Amino acid sequence: MVKLLKDMSLVALWQQFFEKECKSEIETIALEYPERRSLFVDYWDIDRSNPSLAEMLIMQPYKAIFNAEEALKQIDVATEQPMHLHFRPMNLPDMQRVVIRKIRANHLGSMKAIEGLVKKRTEVRPKLMVAAFHCQKCGAVINVEQDEDILKEPMECYEDQGGCGRVSSFKLSTTLSTFVDSQKIEIQENPEGLRGGAQPERISVFLEDDLVGEIAPGDRVIVNGVLHSFQRRRGTFRLTSFDKVMEAVSIENQQMAFEEVGISEEDEQEIMKVSKDPEIYEKMRMSMAPTIYGMDVEKEALVLQLFGGISKMMPDGSYIRGDIHCLFVGDPGTAKSQMLHYMAKLAPRSIYASGKGSSAAGLTAAAVRDEFGEGQWTLEAGALVLADMGIACVDEIDKMEAQDRSSLHQAMEQQEISIAKAGINATLKSRCAVLAAANPKLGRFDEFMAIHEQINMPPALLSRFDLIFSIQDKPNAQRDTNLATHVLNTHKAGEVLENIMKSKKTEYSKDESDLLLQQVVPIFDPGFLRKYVAYAKRHIFPVMQDEAMQIIKSYYVDLRNQSKDSVPFTPRQLEAFVRLAESSARVRLSEVVTVNDAKRGIAIINEYLRRVGMDRETGKFDIDIIATGISHSQHQRMRTVLDIIQQICEESKEGYAPKSEILTEAEAHGMDASKVSDILDKMKRNGQIYEPNHDRYRLTAD
Repeated sequence: MVKLLKDMSLVALWQQFFEKECKSEIETIALEYPERRSLFVDYWDIDRSNPSLAEMLIMQPYKAIFNAEEALKQIDVATEQPMHLHFRPMNLPDMQRVVIRKIRANHLGSMKAIEGLVKKRTEVRPKLMVAAFHCQKCGAVINVEQDEDILKEPMECYEDQGGCGRVSSFKLSTTLSTFVDSQKIEIQENPEGLRGGAQPERISVFLEDDLVGEIAPGDRVIVNGVLHSFQRRRGTFRLTSFDKVMEAVSIENQQMAFEEVGISEEDEQEIMKVSKDPEIYEKMRMSMAPTIYGMDVEKEALVLQLFGGISKMMPDGSYIRGDIHCLFVGDPGTAKSQMLHYMAKLAPRSIYASGKGSSAAGLTAAAVRDEFGEGQWTLEAGALVLADMGIACVDEIDKMEAQDRSSLHQAMEQQEISIAKAGINATLKSRCAVLAAANPKLGRFDEFMAIHEQINMPPALLSRFDLIFSIQDKPNAQRDTNLATHVLNTHKAGEVLENIMKSKKTEYSKDESDLLLQQVVPIFDPGFLRKYVAYAKRHIFPVMQDEAMQIIKSYYVDLRNQSKDSVPFTPRQLEAFVRLAESSARVRLSEVVTVNDAKRGIAIINEYLRRVGMDRETGKFDIDIIATGISHSQHQRMRTVLDIIQQICEESKEGYAPKSEILTEAEAHGMDASKVSDILDKMKRNGQIYEPNHDRYRLTAD
């Protein structure tokens, strides 16, 4: 095979190219050899220097790469040991990029570039390249090159390798054989490139030598390599149908967020012009799901979530997230799911998942054992990992199993997911904002129950959301009239548009359609908005003014000191202020977080706390309602009831506290009997007390 590939004229052409274009790079690699063993070359440098070599690289990649690596061996560089460098071309032309679902038989054997995200990867394993066999008759060592998956043994003891020439039995010597590191990854189509309802397609990619170990599930990559077929088997039988696989030559890792959003010079000029509009916030808000009526505060919060704050890596290695997590809890029919779907389509790198149909492994990551890993455990990325640097929209998060929800804690706060299973210890990145929706426990909100009691989610998870909005559907004549008008006009606009497009005898004109569509057409179309957000995330990193810091600090300190008993909010909410203020500055492409940005963040969090974090008995903000599920006033009452039970138990001969005596004593302390009954039920559920006989209680600690 080597004789067929080797072409001295080609070697000379490659040598000439390397001497001219890459000499300094090769000398740099020589200083770090063997830690660095690859020469990465831009395709367009080859095309500019020698178009025929560039064409051969595409059409006959194995021949071109083999001769290029032969030429690299002949480059005169002062080294202690001979260098064997890999030649790795990258940045292939766009016409050589192919979507995974459009790979066909005529693409096999040529160099192509495939873009996607890494879904799975196997462990790094040694692969046999040249097998050394001991002849059992004469003891000669026979070398056989391995170019298939199945081990190829010598047919006889070859005389040209010093053997006896007889048919013999052979024993493989692993110490004399040559191995190379190998790994298999699975690439999946990017979700934003899929048409609605399409299942993302995948392809297996084989990596060798210094390409292995660098790629993690969830990474977005462009793999340049050679497509070829892989024969399928059923037991010992070989089938006529083949699998398509790729042998990687080079990998370009897309680390930058929103890299896939292209921004031209004209787009940049338009973005800069729009950023100076004094009504930019109002227009951005009106561009968020215009078919949904009202929800002004929620839409403003979604605009800020889209832009996000600044993620910070501190000198001590700690990470502070910049992504804003948001939760909608609302009555049925309040357009929560519609809002999530809109955000999933609008934001680049977004994933939509439903809590009811998702498991912990599907949302975070899993170690799986399947055919891909050939019986071994492999890592598979879930929705939050695939949405890295984007937005993960999780609908019906309250319908998830409790043990599945608990896996979200680390993913939301530390923005990474740790896997420790079957000997695999790995940490995957999930640097995404979470936008979730949930329904109240009883189907609708009950005005007479505290709101935290109506959300079927653990306090530990609720506290990780920066913003929680309750959306209640209450009858209101004026609002209902406006909403009905908006919904009916929206439907009529859609009907007229469909009528014009599909009816042969339409009576409507384009002007009538445009007039009706005015209220549902966003001021900034989704394509432009995506570019605007991408530009802001790439280039705008605002810094807080001292005045803005002072306003946030004063608000935080004053509110916490209004009540000495309850905790209005914690340092976690203080960080939410900062993230919202940074995001507000990004909306207008400002490098400075001003006083107005700080006030905007305070106004939104004020609204959130007013709806969710207010103790109805005292009328004060109390973050314990969200953080622990129990307000400070409730906690005080529980403490009092526990003391009453303990006192009655100590005085009683049986050692029990009858419910009637507890209620009588509690009323003497100024507590309402119905609330005391609720507290007894809650403490019994929590395991703080137990009921050995009907309506007789004891402390669990006793």
